[in-house]
Amino acid sequence: MEKKNKKKIKLSLNLKRIFLLLFSIGVIGMSCGLFLLYGPITWFRNTLITTAMTTKSHQYLARWFFSEEYINKVLANNFVVEVNEDTNPNLINMGKINSKYSNKYEKDLFQGVNEDTIYKKIYVKGKGYDGYVIAIYDPANVKIGVSSKLGSSGETVKVMAEKNDALVVMNGGGFYDPTWNGNGAIAHGTVIKDGKILWDYTDANVGGGFIGFNNDNVLVLGRMSASQALSKGMRDAMEFGPFLIVNGKASFVKGDGGWGIAPRSAIGQRADGIVLFVVINGRNYRAGIPGIDLVGMTELMQNYGAVNAANLDGGTSSALVERINGEIKLINNPISSGGNQGVLRRIPTSWMVVAPEKDAKETSKAK
Repeated sequence: MEKKNKKKIKLSLNLKRIFLLLFSIGVIGMSCGLFLLYGPITWFRNTLITTAMTTKSHQYLARWFFSEEYINKVLANNFVVEVNEDTNPNLINMGKINSKYSNKYEKDLFQGVNEDTIYKKIYVKGKGYDGYVIAIYDPANVKIGVSSKLGSSGETVKVMAEKNDALVVMNGGGFYDPTWNGNGAIAHGTVIKDGKILWDYTDANVGGGFIGFNNDNVLVLGRMSASQALSKGMRDAMEFGPFLIVNGKASFVKGDGGWGIAPRSAIGQRADGIVLFVVINGRNYRAGIPGIDLVGMTELMQNYGAVNAANLDGGTSSALVERINGEIKLINNPISSGGNQGVLRRIPTSWMVVAPEKDAKETSKAK
């Protein structure tokens, strides 16, 4: 009987110790959380606010902890001042394949590449992100992709790749999607394909303007009307932003630009005409990959030599697919705002790499 009582007392003491330990951990965790949210270090709460407020479904994460007045104050201190210029096409001179590398980024672009190479896929990794740069060596092979139901609903990048016999497809501009499932995905702004206006809707009001290729295969970034875009020879274009680099000059980004840290996509062009698709993963917090901000995206584009570059839609929309051995494969890891991995949103527009011959379906030799 005495032994049983001793066991009970020992068990009771152990439970109390465990409870006190868990309670202490909870108190410490709560204290750390409160320190991050309301302490003197502003980076965490500013990033939380800007990241949450750029989503459609998770803005409550900011509003749980902060007033509208404080949220607006933070957003007002995180902004982008774009270069007040339109693209100068004369800065782009289509060049030959470079066999000499002045830095690791040039080596990434040109090692193993020859004149028959259509594109090269480059894995990139930085602080808090990973993803891919697709270098396309002939800008004539870059086309806009659109949903077959443009104006009423979207399609995934996989579907667009299949329907267009594309080699590579990434997401395009922003859109209005009241159902959040792509059924009513309506592209913001004007969409031009093959020199014709396919769609015209309210602008997204995120800066930027027209992002597209003219008949000389130059990536043109500019603020203009649809008729002006056509008069400048735009063959394929959409509207979105902000512009990251124009004529070699980077936009000024205060804080994180008000866009937070998230999955992102962008398009750019080097002075030698090479086009850059960039798709960056994010929201994978367990793996330490929250994503990238506009500062990081601009720096990445500069590292790879872009003289013109523009931000595209991000978040769950940031997706990249490639045709491998005739089959369309998802290359990056899009994660929804709810945490689901491998999710492909139905979107209205995309950017594609197509083979020089319409019926060619084989991937580039550079892998």
